[in-house]
Amino acid sequence: MPPRDKAYDSKAVRGELRRRRTQAMISRKGSPNIKGLGKLRYVVEQTFVLLHQFKCLAVRWERRIELHGAFVSLACSLICWSRLTRVGS
Repeated sequence: MPPRDKAYDSKAVRGELRRRRTQAMISRKGSPNIKGLGKLRYVVEQTFVLLHQFKCLAVRWERRIELHGAFVSLACSLICWSRLTRVGS
């Protein structure tokens, strides 16, 4: 998901987003705020809340990045599994 904060409005960030073929949803510095981006930000913040319920992700203990990435993938899988089983009940 691309950054949505005006603090990320720079030529370097926009160029990297173009390189990755990602649509920029960044407000330009000095422009009025865009309504509705708060709803998108809420989803991202709630995702971090769900991930931080796993202690090893809230405080990164792993020194190796691949282990941390594996724990993030496992946590996402467990979150999806719990949501799917709750809906099916």
